[in-house]
Amino acid sequence: MSTTNANAEHKAGFVNIIGSPNVGKSTLMNQLVGERLSIINAKAQTTRHRIMGIVSGDDWQIVYSDTPGVLDPAYKLQEGMMKFVRTALRDADVLLIVTTPEETTLAHPETLEKIQRMDIPVLLLINKVDLSDQEKVTHHISLWQDLIPRAEIHPISALHGFNLDHLLDRIVELLPQSPAFFPKDEMTDKPMRFFVAEIIREKILTHTRQEVPYSSEVIVESFKKDQTKEGKPLRRIHAVIQVARDSQKAILIGTGGQMIKRLATDARKDLEDFLKEKVFLELRIKVDKDWRNDERKLKQYGYFDG
Repeated sequence: MSTTNANAEHKAGFVNIIGSPNVGKSTLMNQLVGERLSIINAKAQTTRHRIMGIVSGDDWQIVYSDTPGVLDPAYKLQEGMMKFVRTALRDADVLLIVTTPEETTLAHPETLEKIQRMDIPVLLLINKVDLSDQEKVTHHISLWQDLIPRAEIHPISALHGFNLDHLLDRIVELLPQSPAFFPKDEMTDKPMRFFVAEIIREKILTHTRQEVPYSSEVIVESFKKDQTKEGKPLRRIHAVIQVARDSQKAILIGTGGQMIKRLATDARKDLEDFLKEKVFLELRIKVDKDWRNDERKLKQYGYFDG
């Protein structure tokens, strides 16, 4: 990917990714950052937090933010998720709106209205164009030009990397002049425990259905360095999967404990790839019937300011 002229003044800014659930925001984020920071799953509402990914060149730095899909909140957890979206709208230097040829407007009209009133650069990205015909894409471009006349529209395929080099060049052009916000070797603002919890939660999304993934929260209780009998590095991780009902706990345990074993095995493999060390992972399941509407607990989990 190309960069700006090395003699130019340094540029830096927050480039925030907004869109309806399940349009490919997390896939785009991971492609732009070059690392798998956000959960990717076919289920909607996969991303719950605002996740920053930092990409730096010699004379520029982009702080990307993946955000939850915009929606009308049904409970406190989703209110917290939408808070991340509102914050991302307020502090963006460049806004990336992700849509698909199947979508004719944002899933949350209030968010669309705010974007229409904003005066920052807006790049509207029509994702998954490889799965659609040219006529539908052209019609989609026309619809969005009417909704947000000042937006630049870029057809892309986040999954296959189509048009992303051009997108990076355009983002760098639009960045304001500024020193870097983070050290150039940093890739994210999130601590390691956050990604451990997200990897475990991804396995719940993959292996369970209906309400179970949306009623589950992963809390990492212990994250300790140790070593194997051979003296090699070992990471001991103890985590709790919190659910809202006894029936959900039963599903996650599975017949003869098969489901929780499967979750732990799959998560451990990904954790070892992510951490680059041997992992011992212990999972427990806890029922907390109202955790999604308990603001005090949601603050502890990072959804609201403490």
